[in-house]
Amino acid sequence: MFRRNKIYWVFSSFFFFYFFSFSSSMSLFGIWLGQAGGLDGTGKGIVFAINSIGALCIHPIYGFISDKIGLKKHLLSVIIGLLILAGPFFQFIYSPLLAYNIYIGAIVGSIYLGAAFTSGNAAVETFIEKIGRKYSFEYGESRMFGSLGWAVATFFAGQTFNINPNLNFWVCSGSAVILAVLLFMSKVERSDSNINLTAQEDSSKVEPFSFKEVVKLVRSGKFWSFVMYILGITCIFTVYDQQFPVYFASLFDSPETGNRMYGYLNSIQVFFEAAFMFMAPVIVNRIGAKKGLLLAGLLMFTRITCSGLADGIPMAVAATKLIHSLEVPVMFISIFKYIRVNFDARVTSTMYLVGYQFSGALGAAVISPIAGRLYDVIGFSQTYLWLGAYVLLFTVISMFTLRNTNKLS
Repeated sequence: MFRRNKIYWVFSSFFFFYFFSFSSSMSLFGIWLGQAGGLDGTGKGIVFAINSIGALCIHPIYGFISDKIGLKKHLLSVIIGLLILAGPFFQFIYSPLLAYNIYIGAIVGSIYLGAAFTSGNAAVETFIEKIGRKYSFEYGESRMFGSLGWAVATFFAGQTFNINPNLNFWVCSGSAVILAVLLFMSKVERSDSNINLTAQEDSSKVEPFSFKEVVKLVRSGKFWSFVMYILGITCIFTVYDQQFPVYFASLFDSPETGNRMYGYLNSIQVFFEAAFMFMAPVIVNRIGAKKGLLLAGLLMFTRITCSGLADGIPMAVAATKLIHSLEVPVMFISIFKYIRVNFDARVTSTMYLVGYQFSGALGAAVISPIAGRLYDVIGFSQTYLWLGAYVLLFTVISMFTLRNTNKLS
């Protein structure tokens, strides 16, 4: 019992400092591109699209490696090493390259950002989800600390950004050193024998993981129905969040005030998110994974549409952002549980990184430059109404395409 509790606290702390690092670098990334990099909405859309393409290349690689190595910590060590390099990379490599040529800079940046953050985040989450099954703790209870880490970093990010736009990246590097210590402290048995699996998952352990399992996965109809949900709903989650900080900060008298107020807003939202992350497993276990995904889609539709209807009123826009607090936990927990119930246990990491993250990045790569152009031409409010309608359409479609599986505790 003590050993399981120690593992829980080590990896909950790991979640905290990983998302602290993530938030330090990425919560104001859109603002950094505009104010420090001098990019307009279209330029930022190009960067976000290329970032998504870079993630497309890395997601399947990370997914295959994660399922192949199981509970070995090699991949997490690589990710931590990349995070430690965040400060020098952003200040001395990425920023000068973007100024020299936006396409060269974006391509180089997409490789680093994908490996350290976008795909790195997914690899960390799937690893700890497996640890949770092995040592019998709920993923959401541990992931809650990640939300707290994000909130704490974001609370100060606006202020440190106003001091120096590159300072947050050096904070990320410092936080990553703590991650290295935590990973070194963790002692995980590599055997899968104690993982709490369903009967279907137990039977899947007859054969070891191989590439043919991935081929079998992508030929499955239920795989593509899940991908449709991701392309229609979850990728809009990413597209909306990419430039929302820019929109919210623009509602205030000065960029400095806007940066600071967004930091406070995002911090408050993520603190609420952490509380809901603790409760979300109870909600999803009660209603089932499919209904959880549909609920997340309806919450996203409400949040994005209301952002458009608020039409530049700071307090009203801030209120819509808080819907995010329930939407994110319900979506993440539902995705993990839907994957666990419907797919072979040997391909859970591949399913998460390819079925979810890869598909989401693909959708974002296509929609980000379109959204960036619309922001410049018709404004944020009208663009949000179109994005909201898109989400509602695919939520309705998903009612008929997602599998209605049994609840999973």
